[in-house]
Amino acid sequence: MSVGSESFLRALAKAELKPVYLIAGPEALLVQECCDALRSRLRESGYSERIVIETDDGGFSWDELQHQGASMSLFAARRVLDLRLPTGKPGKEGSQAIITYCASPPPDTVLLISSLEWSSKHGGKWSEAVEQCGQMVTAATVRPSDIGAWIGQRMHANGIRASAEALQILNQRIEGNLLAADQEIRKLAMLGVKGDINAEQMRQWVSDSSRYDVFKLVDACYDGDFPRASRILKGLRAEGEQVPALLPVIGKELMNLAYYAQVKESGGRTQAAMQADKHWQSRQAQMLRTLDHGNRGLFERLVSQLADIDRMSKGRKSGDAWVGLERVLAQWSNAKTRKSVHVCG
Repeated sequence: MSVGSESFLRALAKAELKPVYLIAGPEALLVQECCDALRSRLRESGYSERIVIETDDGGFSWDELQHQGASMSLFAARRVLDLRLPTGKPGKEGSQAIITYCASPPPDTVLLISSLEWSSKHGGKWSEAVEQCGQMVTAATVRPSDIGAWIGQRMHANGIRASAEALQILNQRIEGNLLAADQEIRKLAMLGVKGDINAEQMRQWVSDSSRYDVFKLVDACYDGDFPRASRILKGLRAEGEQVPALLPVIGKELMNLAYYAQVKESGGRTQAAMQADKHWQSRQAQMLRTLDHGNRGLFERLVSQLADIDRMSKGRKSGDAWVGLERVLAQWSNAKTRKSVHVCG
């Protein structure tokens, strides 16, 4: 059966454990929380061995799932197979492997399949097989109209009651990013904030009251949302930000993409390389989606263009640095969406 993330978390402590779980959805924070909660419950129940299977690795074969399912544990009686499926699409071979596994799941083993992508286009007979023998958990996107209430509930769980205006301030700060909202609420809790807080207090406590920052700009590009990226860039300019201050963060992300594109094109283990560099799981998913459509040559050209933009901003090269930067962001966003975008200037 399929349940939402909140229902799953409420019932998990007393629920009977299933042999297979599929936890998937576009909300990285909710997927992460559900997976973490399940792993904790499994550890409490004696599942002390955990084997991570990365389907994105260059050398991965779906035979590994059957091999791990059939092999005996060397260290513990109970174990967890933690299978990462970034795209949410196992393909024909993977679908059959999961269906075969679900038809006769091994004893004392729990298979956890997780993905940060899920929609009506995902799923099929393999996910139906999971639902029949286990449980599917969907971490759906929180609607913009519901984010304020979601923030309020999270704050209340941490002993904080915010006024409507204070909630609006925090909502504007995080721009729909639940992970950012959770981080801000955790900061408030760590500061010892309790009880009622008003708008003025929220302005003082939130780390950056500015609606715009370069990290949101980066997220917009990874999401393929150039209109939002352009809007944030214009906001940064209006607030007095300077191009040279933005380039290090943007350049670092593009250099990362160029490097991981090289790893992918050479047949290497892309996600393993990202994990070795200690990127957040949500960032890994963003980069992997971008690499599906962009190549090393594109990202290296964008890095080169940033060098020209830096010279423009310092008067060493003719041209408008802001327009040049917007064009770079357009090409980056286009790598995710394959859409054509128009930049004025």
